[in-house]
Amino acid sequence: MSAAHKILIVDDDASILEVLGERLSASNFKVLKARDAAGAEQILKGQNGVDLLVSDIKMPGKSGMELFTDIRQSLPDLPVIFLTAHGTIPDAVEAMKLGAADYIAKPFDGKDLIKKINTVMALRGAGAGSGAVPLVESGFYWGTSHAMKHLYSMVKKVAATQVNVLILGESGVGKERIAGCIHKNSPRKKHPYMVVDCGSTPAGILESELFGHLKGAFTHAVKDKVGLIQAADSGTLFLDEIGNISHDMQCRLLRFLEDKKIRQVGAVQETTVDCRVIAATNADLSLSIEEGNFRQDLYYRLKGITLTIPPLRDRKEDVYPLADLFAENYGKTHGIDRLHISDAAVKVLEEHPWPGNVRELKNTIQAGAVLCQNQVIEPWDLQIESIRENAVLTSDLPGSQTFSIEQSEKDTIIRALKKSRGIQKEAADLLGISKRAMHYKVKKYEIDPTVYK
Repeated sequence: MSAAHKILIVDDDASILEVLGERLSASNFKVLKARDAAGAEQILKGQNGVDLLVSDIKMPGKSGMELFTDIRQSLPDLPVIFLTAHGTIPDAVEAMKLGAADYIAKPFDGKDLIKKINTVMALRGAGAGSGAVPLVESGFYWGTSHAMKHLYSMVKKVAATQVNVLILGESGVGKERIAGCIHKNSPRKKHPYMVVDCGSTPAGILESELFGHLKGAFTHAVKDKVGLIQAADSGTLFLDEIGNISHDMQCRLLRFLEDKKIRQVGAVQETTVDCRVIAATNADLSLSIEEGNFRQDLYYRLKGITLTIPPLRDRKEDVYPLADLFAENYGKTHGIDRLHISDAAVKVLEEHPWPGNVRELKNTIQAGAVLCQNQVIEPWDLQIESIRENAVLTSDLPGSQTFSIEQSEKDTIIRALKKSRGIQKEAADLLGISKRAMHYKVKKYEIDPTVYK
C-alpha cells in the first residue's frame, strides 16, 4: 500500500493507539490519531484525503456508533472498520447493516487488521461504477434505501475480485440471489456456478455431493461421481446455510480452502480445483464459534469479505417501492389493469415487521391482488395477521365508514367465493386457510356459497 493512504484511528486507550500506529506505519500507511470522537471529527474537518477510519465502538462521551452516524452525513463514502469487545459485537454488526466496511473483535491480531484494511482499500480502488441503483437486477430486489445502495456498491466491487465472500442475513432476504449476482458480474461468469444446500443435505450425503466418490467406495456407489467442488472448477461454488455442516465436514472443507485440493471418497490421489467460494448463513456464526459448534479458522477462511443483507423491517423506505413493483408485475403477468395500493394499505405494509422479509412481502401483495376489488389493494386484502388484531379499520372507499374486523373478514371470504364460483376448497386456497376453517367461517357468517356459483 502507498504511504499516501491516510488511516485515522480513534480509541480512548493510549496504548492501543500507540500499538496500532506502529503497526500501520510499518505497513506504509500514514497514521492520524484521536483519543475521542470529537478529536476525530476535528481531524476529518481539517484533513483532506483520509482514506479509512478505524474506530473503537465504546468510548467516553460520543460512542463510535454515534461518530459513524454523524460522519455518514458529510463523508458517506469513507470506509469504517470498528474495533469491538465481545460485548459490543451486536453494535458492530448493526453498523455493518448501516454501511460500515467491517469490524474486528478485541483482542485481535494486528496482521488480521492489516489484511482487512488492505481488502477494504483494494475494493475501494476497484470502483463500483456510478449511477442510480436499479430497483431489481439479477433477480434481486434492491430497493432505494441507503443501506441497499451501499450493498449494491459492495457487491459490484466484490464481484470484480477473486476473494471469497460470506453473506449474512435472515431467511427471505435473498442471500442466494446476491451470490448469483456476484458470479454473474465476476471474471468467472462464463464458468460453472454450483449451488449446494448444506442445510437440507444429510451429513452422510453432503461429503459425496461436495467431494465426489469412486465406484465401490461405499454401498450403492455403483459408479464414479464428480463432486460439486470439482464441477465448479474455474467457476463459483455457493455453499448455502454453511452454519449447518458437521464438524467433520468443516475439517474437510477447511483443508480444501487452504490447499485448493480435494480427494474423492475412496480415492488416493488428490485433485487441484480452482473455484471461488461464496458461503451464506442466517445463523450467528460468532455465537456458534463461542459454543464450539463452528471452527474459527474455517470462519476466517470463508469471510474474505462479509456482506450483510439488512432485513426489510430495518429499511422501511424500501417497502412501498417493492410492493408497488410486485403489484405491477402481477398485473402484467395476469393481463389485468394496473393495480394500485391504497394509502391505508401502504401504512399497514410499512408498519408490519416482515419476519419473512422480501419473500413475505411479495406473497402478501400477490394475495392482495387476488382478493382486491376495482384494482385497488386495501388493508383487508393483504392477509396480514396484524390487521386481524386491530379492532377497527378505516376504508378509503367513497361513502364508506369504518369496517369492523369481522365485517372485513366476511367481505374477504365473499370475494374469494365469487372468484372461485362458490367452490369452498378453491376459496380456502385463495385465502391461505384450511378447508375446515373455510367451512367454519361460512357457517359463522351465515354465507351461502351456492349464491356465487
